[in-house]
Amino acid sequence: MKVLVATDKPFAKVAIEKIKAVLDEAGYELVLLEKYKTKENLLKAVVDVDAIIIRSDIIDAEVFDAAKQLKIVVRAGAGYDNVDLEAATAHNVCVMNTPGQNSNAVAELVFGLLIYCVRNFYNGTSGTELKDKKLGIHAYGNVGRNVARIAKGIGMKIYAYDAYCPKVAILNDNIKAADTPEEMYSTCDIISLHLPATSETKRSINYELLSRLPEGAILVNTARKDVINEEDLIRLMEERSDLRYVTDIMPDAHDKFMEKFPGRYFSTPKKMGAQTAEANINAGIAAAEQIVGFLKEGIDRYRVNK
Repeated sequence: MKVLVATDKPFAKVAIEKIKAVLDEAGYELVLLEKYKTKENLLKAVVDVDAIIIRSDIIDAEVFDAAKQLKIVVRAGAGYDNVDLEAATAHNVCVMNTPGQNSNAVAELVFGLLIYCVRNFYNGTSGTELKDKKLGIHAYGNVGRNVARIAKGIGMKIYAYDAYCPKVAILNDNIKAADTPEEMYSTCDIISLHLPATSETKRSINYELLSRLPEGAILVNTARKDVINEEDLIRLMEERSDLRYVTDIMPDAHDKFMEKFPGRYFSTPKKMGAQTAEANINAGIAAAEQIVGFLKEGIDRYRVNK
């Protein structure tokens, strides 16, 4: 069996070594395609592989058409909107993610962004503290739970809303469970987004919802760019000079945000949530182990397509 690691943003060297160790033990061959320049490079590399490990790389119908032997794609990370699931199913390819492996890294980034924001981007002026602020966690999955864990240590008052997480699970973590997003947005000083990009969530963070935020509120997005209605957010920030937005997913309208909202907006140049050595290693090893489990025993616990 041949396993391709196709990463425009490569894994750390130690992660590749550990991925190789997992595959060597299974008797599989590792093929590397790192920092590739064109899609054509990817299409050539997938021709004879049985499995692919990716990060934020795009795997679409054209890739599936080219990969005649492909059986499984694993996205090393939680999000998988960079993979065409319908095309995968049509080609009888299993797609998996590696939930939980990047969760702590993303959660720590949330607070890196927040502290940078509440200290006025370290411009030398007096800022504020996170202690005693009301934090609303929108989607209480692996990342949301880690955000709550860190927020407890800081001394924040924590709320959460998740349409698919039982309310009792939130309450059992000693967190206040909001009945609706509207209730949480009306209550909290800070909203941290952890929604996947789905047909239900895309552009759902809109004017109607965001306009409920109290004075001086901060929106932090380490989830997906698509969940934000950028036009609505710009409109609201134009109307309300008290609102701030920080993210590790550069908006399409980044230049407009920079021009209109100096001192109230910040985006990292690239997505940074999983950019730690630990997350890099954990997600890579999990991806390799899931491929071995699937190819040898048919285990598809983290399958995300039908």
